[in-house]
Amino acid sequence: MISFDDTEKAFISKSDADLIRSYRLFKIIGNPTFVKLGGVFTPLALGLHLPIKGIIKNTIYKQFVGGETIAECNETIKELAKYNIGTILDYSVEGKEAETDFDACMNETIETVHRAKNDQSIPFCVFKITGLARFALLEKVSAKQSLNESEKEEWQRVKQRVQSICEQAYKFSKSIFFDAEESWIQTAIDDLATENKEKFNKETAIIYNTYQLYRHDRFVYLEQCIKEAKEKNYHIGAKLVRGAYMEKERKRALELGYQSPIQPNKEGSDTDYNLALELCVKNIDHVSICAGTHNEQSSLLLVDLMQKNNLQPSDKRIYFAQLLGMSDHISYNLSLANYNVAKYVPYGPVKGVLPYLLRRAQENTSVKGQTGRELSLIIKEKKRRKK
Repeated sequence: MISFDDTEKAFISKSDADLIRSYRLFKIIGNPTFVKLGGVFTPLALGLHLPIKGIIKNTIYKQFVGGETIAECNETIKELAKYNIGTILDYSVEGKEAETDFDACMNETIETVHRAKNDQSIPFCVFKITGLARFALLEKVSAKQSLNESEKEEWQRVKQRVQSICEQAYKFSKSIFFDAEESWIQTAIDDLATENKEKFNKETAIIYNTYQLYRHDRFVYLEQCIKEAKEKNYHIGAKLVRGAYMEKERKRALELGYQSPIQPNKEGSDTDYNLALELCVKNIDHVSICAGTHNEQSSLLLVDLMQKNNLQPSDKRIYFAQLLGMSDHISYNLSLANYNVAKYVPYGPVKGVLPYLLRRAQENTSVKGQTGRELSLIIKEKKRRKK
């Protein structure tokens, strides 16, 4: 029986010093005022070359990021592998807009595929389309607006970058995730993912698209994807998440006067997420699942669904995934019970991954109970070790 309250297993890889550092960090990011001020002043301080890089690197960066380069992530990869947890290398530099930056991001993503080849401890790679294309172009393509000649050429370059990544993943039999992004650019991402799934997923799921179930239309879209894959005889790779852009989505919908794509409440997200798990397990001969969730109930539901359908914990078609530095009580308790688990391990220079780090801090502040849960488990483990 899996218990996410078993803190001995949850923090088996953490020294006493690690626990104290995590405790202090989650105490800080549990304070909304501190997080808000940090979001304003940290980028400013880095921009002014104030000496705060070391502070960031030894605190929030150390908790949530694997290193500045792929090579610097090797220790994290090895440490996770000791406990049967895989690594998903995630180049997390954001906010670039030049063609040279897009080509560099493509090459970096291909490097993660090359690092992952023949290494069972790196089961997946991942990329964001916004690392390969201008946001405004993705917005225009998603809205099905006409492109001028220059934009058509630009879009062809985007498609070629995506295909180059997918070709390398296919060549080395390494599954790769298309990350989901804002709803108003998601159609372009979905179309690119589908195009490459049809091409590379004939034998198994190499290409995974990400389904954000906090959107009220995504469960139906997942049903359609599975139906189409069956008809065209290819496999679906489905990374199931709740979602990461809720406040931004609702604000834009309100400002522009359209119906928000976000579920009316958390219960709606939870219901659709769990229905999506059931749908994927029901169609397991055509679908490979990565349940990207920090939700204990959904994780236990997937364990239950696997047991009811006589699927072994080690069945490679089903993975659980959490972010590095978060929800170790889910990751380690599952992995030590022989379920397939992977951690998203972001990497990149401190300044480049700052937007990612600020999102993690905001997420821990805004998600009800997230920081409290992390802290309560750390406190429980500290007490256990003192006995």
